[in-house]
Amino acid sequence: MNEEFGTADAPPSTPETPPASAGEGSQPADAPADAAQPARQALADGAAEGAPALADAPGGVTERALELLQVGGPVVAVLLALSVVALAIVLVKLMQFRALGLGDRTAAREGLALWRAGREAQALERLRGARNPVAQALIRAIRGQRRGLPEAKVREEVVRYGRDVLAALRSWFRPLEVIASLAPLLGLFGTVLGMIEAFRQLEAAGNQVDPAILSGGIWEALLTTAVGLAVAMPVVVVLNWLERKVDRLALEMDSVVTRVFTHDLSEDADPADEDAIHEPARFRSAVAAGE
Repeated sequence: MNEEFGTADAPPSTPETPPASAGEGSQPADAPADAAQPARQALADGAAEGAPALADAPGGVTERALELLQVGGPVVAVLLALSVVALAIVLVKLMQFRALGLGDRTAAREGLALWRAGREAQALERLRGARNPVAQALIRAIRGQRRGLPEAKVREEVVRYGRDVLAALRSWFRPLEVIASLAPLLGLFGTVLGMIEAFRQLEAAGNQVDPAILSGGIWEALLTTAVGLAVAMPVVVVLNWLERKVDRLALEMDSVVTRVFTHDLSEDADPADEDAIHEPARFRSAVAAGE
């Protein structure tokens, strides 16, 4: 009986409910946040990994350049040295051209216009402070004319000055020409050496031929040709530009100085000037008629 009463008095067992069941209604709202957490973590990890890569970017470029230099061998080293020499020469020439004021053509033109208008003192004053070789040659020609020197001697002095200036401006053009011509040949020479080495390795492989050996040797060989062309092309362009500047200076110098000793025939002359020119011929005709 007691056992029966104990059994009867025992509270009925109720099924246990999981603690998470009370929050089942709010689970869908929290699911997107839980799903986005791994994505945010992945982005943070990627940013953390990318920061050292960006910091090491200059070092990576340097390592890549050293690797190319090592692959190219001594030929690439020589080509890089030639490129440094060419760059130094170009910078020196640009500084020289700027110091001489080759771009300033106003002074010479204004000085020549003043001279032809009969204003000699103002022409000399305008040309005295100019650095352009054309203005300096013009001022020498005007001074010779004012002193009454023979035209041949004045021209000889002006030509001497112009020849010295042009020789100074053309200095170091020959090394640039040599670099522009030699760089592609050195690149081709390195390519030939690289191809020889590639086929030598291919022969040494025997029956176990790996196409990677031949392809790797070919691109390493072609690297020297690419470097040679990369050095030669800018040098050729800059050299032609410098030579063009000097040639234009020589033509302008010759034209301006010649106009000092000649008359402008592009316009009609005054009647008084024509009478003065034809007066000796008329006088000779009158004398012949009197005779």
